[in-house]
Amino acid sequence: MQAFVEEKNAIVLIEVKEERLDAHNSSELKSRMLNLFEEGKKNMVVDLGEVRFIDSSGLGALVSGFKNASARNGSLKLSNLQPQVQSMFELTRLHRVFEIFPDTPKALASFEK
Repeated sequence: MQAFVEEKNAIVLIEVKEERLDAHNSSELKSRMLNLFEEGKKNMVVDLGEVRFIDSSGLGALVSGFKNASARNGSLKLSNLQPQVQSMFELTRLHRVFEIFPDTPKALASFEK
């Protein structure tokens, strides 16, 4: 799975560089997030700007990350959702669970409040 990971002021930014987040690559994202949490990171933003399709496996990986962040008193926030991906979050009502931001700078800034 192609993803760019960087840390900005103790917040981990994961930019997913794939058009699809599905059964073929979601387990890699899930394990990458878990490794970061085990290293002591607790706040993350996942930028899904290049993702045009997400299935239940992709949603499951993000939910797993959300649960891991919550267990560590942290947060996992999402940014840059494409319309098709946004509609999947609404269909599954996960838009009520995740904080979703229109762009990454707004998602990163939300941790400062």
